[in-house]
Amino acid sequence: MTNFFLVVPFLILPYVPTGASAFHLGGSRTRRDDNCRYDLEYRHGNLCCVNCPAGTHLKSHCTRSGEKGKCQECDYGTYTEHGNELNQCFKCTQCRPDQEIVRPCTPTQDTQCQCRRGRFCVPDQACEVCKKCLRCEQGQEVVRNCTSTSDSECKKIQLSPGSSSANAAVIVPLVLILLLAAVIIVGGFFWWKKRRRTTDPEGDLHEGTKAGQTEEPFPKLVPLKGEESLRKCFEYFEEIEFNYQKRFFRHLGINDNVIKSKDPLPYEDRIHELLNIWVEREGRDAALDDLLKALLDLNQRRTAETVKEKAIHNGHYRVCESL
Repeated sequence: MTNFFLVVPFLILPYVPTGASAFHLGGSRTRRDDNCRYDLEYRHGNLCCVNCPAGTHLKSHCTRSGEKGKCQECDYGTYTEHGNELNQCFKCTQCRPDQEIVRPCTPTQDTQCQCRRGRFCVPDQACEVCKKCLRCEQGQEVVRNCTSTSDSECKKIQLSPGSSSANAAVIVPLVLILLLAAVIIVGGFFWWKKRRRTTDPEGDLHEGTKAGQTEEPFPKLVPLKGEESLRKCFEYFEEIEFNYQKRFFRHLGINDNVIKSKDPLPYEDRIHELLNIWVEREGRDAALDDLLKALLDLNQRRTAETVKEKAIHNGHYRVCESL
């Protein structure tokens, strides 16, 4: 009998549950429920819910472990930078008047501010206001420029014994170069002006008019045979320089289209045709004095003198004697 009681425990022992399972009563929690993943999950009752992502906040919790509850995006002007279980997002920072925005607020990042240009604030100190940057005084030089997080740094300028001579060695050649450049520019200007006068007589109209006005005025001429005397003098106007003939007729009030229409004609015929047009337009008011005045206005006094002398010498005109 004694042997029976000794043997029974060994027969029953293999069927007895061992370890923690012997006391597990069939609950729904697991080891995962007891150890939520740090920074990824949070505990809600007996559950480990997954955090809401950055830029959102928690609206309602999960119903099963390892799952995410209902998350809602941050409203405008609010943010969350990391995964969270917050009921609402953080308000964005508002930069002060002495600051400027480096990076605006987003749903996942707060506003980043820095001091405005000319001001600074050291990060490891209380930064309630931005301080004005230091300005180097006369006789000092900048070692380090002011930034939004550091002040300017200045130091006294140390003049070496040879600095004056070194400066002179630089300044003297520079002055000579500038003087040489000035001479070249002035000389080039006068050369250009002289060349322009010889190649572009149009540019001298204003100056020529002034010169003509300052000369001694021509005497008034009287025709001996009326309009016939005027037409007899047309050939004398062939003396007009080629570069001035178009300007001469423009000065008489003949438009460019009429002038261009006579371009195919020989030079002498062109002069006669355009003078005839002018006489027909002016009628009885046409006078040699008007033609001579136009030449004087264009600084063509020598041509005007030639026309006047030929008109008098050939008996077409005489000088009007004033009373």
